[in-house]
Amino acid sequence: MTILVTGATGYIGKRLIPFLLNEGHTVVCVVRDRLRADKSYSEEENLYVIEADFLKPETLSNIPANIDAAYYLIHSMSNSSKDFESLEEKCAVNFKSYIEKTDTKQVIYLSGITNEDKLSKHLRSRKNVENILASKAYALTIFKAGIIVGSGSSSFEIIRDLVEKLPFMIAPKWLNTKTQPLAVRDVLFFLSRAVGNETLYNKSYDVFGPEIITYKEMLLQFAEVRELKRTIVTVPVMTPKLSSYWLYFVTSTSYKLATSLVDSMGVQIIGKDSDINKILNVNPITYKEAVALAFEKIEQNGIVSSWKDSMVSSGRLGQQLHKYVNVPKFGCFKDYKERDIVDADKTIDKIWSIGGKNGWYYGTILWRIRGYIDKLFGGIGLRRGRTSPTDLDAGDALDFWRVIFADKDKQKLLLYAEMRLPGEAWLEFKIEDNKLKQTATFRPRGLWGRLYWYAVLPFHGFIFSGMINKLVKVEPQKTTLTTENV
Repeated sequence: MTILVTGATGYIGKRLIPFLLNEGHTVVCVVRDRLRADKSYSEEENLYVIEADFLKPETLSNIPANIDAAYYLIHSMSNSSKDFESLEEKCAVNFKSYIEKTDTKQVIYLSGITNEDKLSKHLRSRKNVENILASKAYALTIFKAGIIVGSGSSSFEIIRDLVEKLPFMIAPKWLNTKTQPLAVRDVLFFLSRAVGNETLYNKSYDVFGPEIITYKEMLLQFAEVRELKRTIVTVPVMTPKLSSYWLYFVTSTSYKLATSLVDSMGVQIIGKDSDINKILNVNPITYKEAVALAFEKIEQNGIVSSWKDSMVSSGRLGQQLHKYVNVPKFGCFKDYKERDIVDADKTIDKIWSIGGKNGWYYGTILWRIRGYIDKLFGGIGLRRGRTSPTDLDAGDALDFWRVIFADKDKQKLLLYAEMRLPGEAWLEFKIEDNKLKQTATFRPRGLWGRLYWYAVLPFHGFIFSGMINKLVKVEPQKTTLTTENV
């Protein structure tokens, strides 16, 4: 079958594609920005990348008509737009309008469980999209999931931050809200096994894990898996705004995403039983098993996708990376340094491992202070880290930077700053003529931008010098004394 996957660079879409390819399908990925498409996609024989934006109907003609089935995985937890629901509605209307003109026989939509009378605005939007996607031209299959647990998922990473950082928590009352978490592995089973199954045509199913537990119990069970002792006390006086700040300052989430999560977590998410597990032969694992499996992936450096790499994790860039690839030359301040290279391969490996737990090689305490300052002013700080300790792709989050261009063969890495700044900033690493060329570019916005540059200029002198010196330095290899050395 030829299958269309929308949201192909998102958390679920990026993981679903290998499932479909392994089943022998031809996959057409729709992305807003081709730069964000995983570079491994170009190596797949039966995978095609199409650039289109469902908010712009004129771009949809790029999508081929000979599609057998399509996945609608377009949604966002961003709270940055006041007309969020109307934008999601517009996306769904444009998708439906175009897909009805193709050969598509089935559309599969991943929605949220909406069985309560009072819903968050994001769940209301999901329900509205369900109604919009219904069509006489194709069959609609809807899977409605609650909390999805897996390496790199927003719920997993936020719970991980809370549990690993806070031995004692004074938490908001919504931690007593009940939910049915579902492992991302099982979500992918449901989605991939549903394609082409006529039994599921024009039907909707709640999909959920085998337990009904509270968010508090999720935190405590997570602690058990990590062999940590944690105490949680819930209080009734914490307002939604205070709850959002609590998540924002303790975890790696942005404030906008924190407010969206608090809005959603106040709603009980309990699914309705059906025979879908039997139909698709899926036996969902428990929450603790899902957490343990996630840590296996982390230890194996096997995280395929992360919510932190989503553009809504900061909101500064919008969706188009290509607008930032060409670093401006005029009206900018620059800090340029270059050094001779002893070992290009080792230098590239260091560059590709920068940030996250590895840090920035020099002036670590100053980078951390800058991160704390950013958080205080509503930015993302350094807590976002990085998805992989060794790999970088365009679109990845890297502390308070976003990867704009990453190509080891061309020996170039370009980052764009997503911290709070009175202007825009780029950081580029490039190897040419056996030299490492490191350029920090800042385009100021008004007088405050210029004052900011001169205020931090004294720190740039030794921070950027120290960093490039560390990148080109070849560390001496440790020698283990054996009888052969004697």
